[in-house]
Amino acid sequence: MATQRLTKHNASMILAGVALKADRNADALLLLLDGGTDWKRISELTDASKNTVIIAVDTLEDLDGAAEAGLRPLALNKEKAPLLERLQEALLEAAADEMIRTNGEVVAVYSGFQQGRLDSISHLQLDERMRRFTVRDLQTLESSVPLKTIKAVVDLASQIGREGREGKAVGTMFVVGDTRKVLEHSSDGGVDPFRGYNKKHRNLLDPKVQEDAKEVAQLDGAFVVTSEGVIERSRQMLEVSHEDLKMTKGLGSRHWAAAAITRKTKAVSVVISQSTGTVRLYQNGFLILQIVPMDKAVKWQEFAFEPPQQSSED
Repeated sequence: MATQRLTKHNASMILAGVALKADRNADALLLLLDGGTDWKRISELTDASKNTVIIAVDTLEDLDGAAEAGLRPLALNKEKAPLLERLQEALLEAAADEMIRTNGEVVAVYSGFQQGRLDSISHLQLDERMRRFTVRDLQTLESSVPLKTIKAVVDLASQIGREGREGKAVGTMFVVGDTRKVLEHSSDGGVDPFRGYNKKHRNLLDPKVQEDAKEVAQLDGAFVVTSEGVIERSRQMLEVSHEDLKMTKGLGSRHWAAAAITRKTKAVSVVISQSTGTVRLYQNGFLILQIVPMDKAVKWQEFAFEPPQQSSED
């Protein structure tokens, strides 16, 4: 369990962050820490009973007692990630959990140069680039797929779209829910690396399984995932007709198949575009959600175009 010493210097930096938040009338104070600390003292320093104070650390165990002290805890699970990525993830998760407005202001205090020593304060004006889906956005999906499952899959898809794998862009598809009917429209596209393993070793709610899925995502074929988040099959070729579908021009066969399978079944499809990293979510044959990589604005639109004459694989 990592710890963050609450030295006089660190306490002074936190107080400076509190003052800047008050001066700017910001939505929240974000403390990006290296581990657990004296949460009661942090609560007193930040006047957490009157302010939204978000505590972001890498592991859930390091947050023990933070919520009880009136703070808003976030476990990032990004222990080896660069500072900027950790800070961005904290902002995204805070927006997704509706702790902050996606167009609001946040004051962040963090260790920019030396681990364990708070030495940097940033005033951040957020915009739509910080928008990730929220619980409210996904309520319409909960009837067919549990929210925690679809959230885990979309989070994973966003990571694949943003980061690729080993410097290479990756495109793939996850078909979630109504597994039996989905498999009726599927065939093997090659050796399935997940076949034969215990369910706990195939559950996408496990970060280790997510890393395995990122490797397999480089291969052709879709992941078929149960409503509980278990990868039932990978490397699946979907065999569905996309007649009468209407989609935006330029989208390839992977997106058409994703939309078509959700019309044939009660599943939800999540697709990552290899060329752009954009994540699209389909239900009932329609595009429900679109997430553009973090360095671009997220766009929410309704799409109703005739099928293109030609389409690329992506």
